[in-house]
Amino acid sequence: MRAPAHWRCIEFISDLHLQDSQPETLSIWRHYLQHTQADALFILGDLFELWVGDDACTTTAGTTPSFEQACRHELAQVAQRLSVFFMHGNRDFLLGPDFAQAAHMQLLTDPAVLCFDARRWLLSHGDALCLDDTDYQQFRAQVRTPRWQQEFLQRPLAQRLTMGRALRAQSEARKASGAPYADVDTVTARQWLQAFNASTLIHGHTHRPVNHVLDAGPPPLTRLVLSDWDAAARPPRAQILRLQSGALPQRVDLISGLQ
Repeated sequence: MRAPAHWRCIEFISDLHLQDSQPETLSIWRHYLQHTQADALFILGDLFELWVGDDACTTTAGTTPSFEQACRHELAQVAQRLSVFFMHGNRDFLLGPDFAQAAHMQLLTDPAVLCFDARRWLLSHGDALCLDDTDYQQFRAQVRTPRWQQEFLQRPLAQRLTMGRALRAQSEARKASGAPYADVDTVTARQWLQAFNASTLIHGHTHRPVNHVLDAGPPPLTRLVLSDWDAAARPPRAQILRLQSGALPQRVDLISGLQ
């Protein structure tokens, strides 16, 4: 996509893993939405810790809005001031057009090219590039098929929530075991950039916010990794990546801004 001429500031986030059991992160998220001055916000996946279907937003009339409904309302509110884009992650790949339309978010394919400030930026969640995680890549190939998603979404909501929570528990157990996680494959990342005629790849997923030089060039090829958000961590993490016309990409720590 080509950025409109009036855009001067774009912000990127990923891996917030929003859930109602982590109010500190939710509070930072809401504060950020209320105060960002960006012209556009790009959410590159894993906004939610778990998403098993857009019908999670459905509640009986007169009842308290669900966590999912509250998030949808907050996104719709900020979308009145700026453009909001969403790319699926490995935890919220079932977020569908119904939620996106109600939240006034535009869905992006993965990968996507953004033309801004006379440069081409390649955007991705990043999980498709972690090729050494062969078990996950097999799982990803399965659950991204229309047939699997259709069959899964036909199950009762309660059953889907149970299955989703079981998968999350397995993921947490793996983290606790100290097993290493695969990083983005450098050769493939370089090939993506060359194929899309882009110079910089922006992605999340790995929770390793570092700037990588993939090729000294010319032109130089770089990979910018977004931070995850976790206000309960020590030290806490909540960071955005900001692009401004005529300036280098800037990482902004939201935690320090609140202190």
